Amino acid sequence: MTELFFSAFITLFVVIDPPGCAPIYAGLTKGARAAQARSMAVRAVLIASAILLSFALFGEDLLGALHIELDSFRIAGGFMLFWIAFEMVFEKRTQRREQRVEKMIATPEIEDVSVFPMAMPMLAGPGAIAAVMLLMNEASGLQQSLVVLAALGAVMALMMVGLIAIAPLMRLLGDKVEAVITRLLGVLLAALAAQYVIEGLKGSFGI
Repeated sequence: MTELFFSAFITLFVVIDPPGCAPIYAGLTKGARAAQARSMAVRAVLIASAILLSFALFGEDLLGALHIELDSFRIAGGFMLFWIAFEMVFEKRTQRREQRVEKMIATPEIEDVSVFPMAMPMLAGPGAIAAVMLLMNEASGLQQSLVVLAALGAVMALMMVGLIAIAPLMRLLGDKVEAVITRLLGVLLAALAAQYVIEGLKGSFGI
């Protein structure tokens, strides 16, 4: 169970990416009061957690209703996660988020960023939804499912801490350390994505 927890935790941590989202949140809430920034951080994490939990619990039923085979979802999810990993390694993901921040700052009438873009698509984006559904479908039995949900809860708790404590955290890490961590996590995510694709192909072709 410990191995499953850490495997699920690392996968979700890499995909949801608290170290990458926290600086973006700092840019989006620049000029906001401390209490307002904390409130938006809590609200964003709670909304994103509810979205991911819904897909974790009912995602398989949704696939069934759409007549989508689990192995097909594994392959599609694997490619999606691999694309995220590619963007992390080559900093494309960071550039896209920075552009989104600039657009949000350019429209000051939008004050509450907890729902968009923080909860969706930054925290509960397509990659995170695919990852949590794949992990839940890989889990066998109630106990393993609870372990995966515990890993999701741990990642979201870290996300909330990171969003609230972003200012001193950024001073501690610095941009260069963040870039190195992001690249390393991207390589790890690429390997996990490849594994999902391999398992999906094996299941589809009965290998």
